[in-house]
Amino acid sequence: MPSNQEDQNSLDFQQYSLILKRRWPVIAIVTASVFGLSAVTAFRQKPIYEAGGKLLFSKTDRVSSLTSPLTKVGELSGVTELSSPLDTEAQIIRSNPIVEKTVAHLRLTDKQGKPLKIDEFLSKLKVKSARGTDILEVSYSSSNPKEAADVVNSLMKHYLENNVLINQVQAMAAKRFLSKQLPEVEGRVIRSEVALRRFREENKVVALEQEATNGLGRLTQLSDQITQAQANLVDVETRSQLLQRQLKLNSQQAVEMGNLSQSKGVQQVLAEYQKVQDELAVAQTRYTDEHPAIANLKSKAAALQKQLELRVSENLGSEQPASQKNLQMGEIKQNLSAQLIQSDIERSALANRVRLLKNVYTASQKRLDALPKLQQRQQQLERQLQVARSTYEEQLKRLQEVEVVVNQNVGNARVVSTALVPEKDISPSLYLKLVVGGFLGIMLGLGTAVLLEALDKSLNTIEQAKHLFGYPLLGTIPRWGKKSNVAGGESLAELPVRDNPYSAASSAFEMLQTNLDFTIFNTANTTLKVISVVSSTPGEGRSFVAANLAVAKAHMGRRVLLVDADMRQPCQQKIWKLPNIKGLSNILVNQTEFSCSAQEVLVNLDILTVGTIPSNPAALLDSQSMALLIQEAASTYDYVIIDTPALNVFPDALMLSKVADGVLLVVRPGVVNLAAAKTTKTLLEHSGHRLLGMVVNDITFNTGYGHRYLDKYYQEKGTGKEQEFSKINFS
Repeated sequence: MPSNQEDQNSLDFQQYSLILKRRWPVIAIVTASVFGLSAVTAFRQKPIYEAGGKLLFSKTDRVSSLTSPLTKVGELSGVTELSSPLDTEAQIIRSNPIVEKTVAHLRLTDKQGKPLKIDEFLSKLKVKSARGTDILEVSYSSSNPKEAADVVNSLMKHYLENNVLINQVQAMAAKRFLSKQLPEVEGRVIRSEVALRRFREENKVVALEQEATNGLGRLTQLSDQITQAQANLVDVETRSQLLQRQLKLNSQQAVEMGNLSQSKGVQQVLAEYQKVQDELAVAQTRYTDEHPAIANLKSKAAALQKQLELRVSENLGSEQPASQKNLQMGEIKQNLSAQLIQSDIERSALANRVRLLKNVYTASQKRLDALPKLQQRQQQLERQLQVARSTYEEQLKRLQEVEVVVNQNVGNARVVSTALVPEKDISPSLYLKLVVGGFLGIMLGLGTAVLLEALDKSLNTIEQAKHLFGYPLLGTIPRWGKKSNVAGGESLAELPVRDNPYSAASSAFEMLQTNLDFTIFNTANTTLKVISVVSSTPGEGRSFVAANLAVAKAHMGRRVLLVDADMRQPCQQKIWKLPNIKGLSNILVNQTEFSCSAQEVLVNLDILTVGTIPSNPAALLDSQSMALLIQEAASTYDYVIIDTPALNVFPDALMLSKVADGVLLVVRPGVVNLAAAKTTKTLLEHSGHRLLGMVVNDITFNTGYGHRYLDKYYQEKGTGKEQEFSKINFS
């Protein structure tokens, strides 16, 4: 565990050191600027002197304490519990009127000879309370010691004059206010008395509490009466409903049928009609319907029926037809009808009584409910009257006391210590100013560097790459920018393993291929022959790594095929200066054979260029022909290295990784940003392809690792070998 902590501390220190190395110009500029500004300011600043005086405050002045007025004019007190009276007086001392009087009295000026501004004056003034006392300490800083003392003494003098004047003004204002308010308060008392009397008269209020007690008793009685009346009403309604079911009539119909039964005109016509009906029935037994006697009786019966209906309508007052069985009622039915009519009358009477009692109950309840509001209103009016009376009495008393205070001419502060001319300045020493300036410059420089580093969203160091990806680091390739002459001509800088085998870059590629061999040896898959070289974005040196890795493996005696599968921006034909007449795309569309397209560039190393660039590269790379081609190449060569397009730009790399035994990720600090790197990691994890590890390209001293010692070693020890190696013909 301690070892892990030490490693972590070492990595953090290395990270910080790399930041300092990358940002040292910014740190130097900021530090030098701040230190230079501090030095110029320190040498040009004049010595500052500070003079101070003291003011003692009392709670009230002596005269007002003798009279002890309730208004306590001039008393030191805070508005809230958190406010401090001394802090309030300190702000008064710093107020604009007092400062302006002091500046005008002493004729203070700034560097341009103009009257000193209030803000500049206040920046030199300090007013603070002495802990645990009622004393305010007033101090002023100036390059002129006499001016500092004069300012403090003049400021305290003008404050004391202002304090006495304020006390007198407050007393006069209180007298005027009370003299004006007293008649208004007296009028308020009269209005409150009139309002209380009018309220009692309008609401007929005598004793609200007694009225509430009586009202509750009355509500109880009314409730009992309503209950009894409702019970009687239920009995009557029950009896009425029973009679209606027996008679099959309602009360109105019973009245009408009773009237018809007792009407002589109706009963006489009914008797004649019934008699004719009987005669018609007897005649119909003797004669046919066409017989004159039958016709005569039918005509007579129709006339009597019409006469009967007329008499019924006249008796009822309407043309409503009545059944003959209801025109004649027996004695029992008449008695029951009379009872029904009586029950209906009783029901109406009881219903009216219940309604009346409920109305009386509602009115009493409403009055009783209004009593609390009336009582509240009465108490409010009584309270207003009481407050008005007490206010009137209090203000009358205060007016008499304020008249005594008006003639007072004493403040609540006095000077206990005048300001003396200071003999020693308070300016910090020149050495301290320079030290502080240098410290601030260094801190600001470091802060600026850290801020710039935080704002930089690119991946800059190997440690960042290892932390972000979490993949095994198989190699670090140093920056390679040299050109060398091979076979009488200038070669490109992309092949240090071939052109300068004793360089740091060549050693780095040898280490990379060795680590790959260890990866193959330690894995259960011993057929790791096809390697796909991928990168996040263009410009990370993917083709550079693939080409030199192929050369390194060829130098180890392995037969290697380098396939340029970047059909978007192919590079291998430029690196190796090869013709690109036919290549991978031509093989995939069956325009040529694989054996005729591969070009030998070194011993054990063949190159398969892109060939004709197709319109849809993804379709060719994801085809069955591509998979068969890689299988054929793997059976012919020891290793097949595939150069792919950028992973975040095109899907070609993921397609090609399906036919590879492993994926080698190329990362170039300073080119790939964090967002692209995270996207690459996500794509690789979701693809499920086997990732062999990553190689960090274009490493400088500031990036994290240095390879300069290798260059120095080869320059000292390998000169003869370089000359011997340069004689080998790789073409």
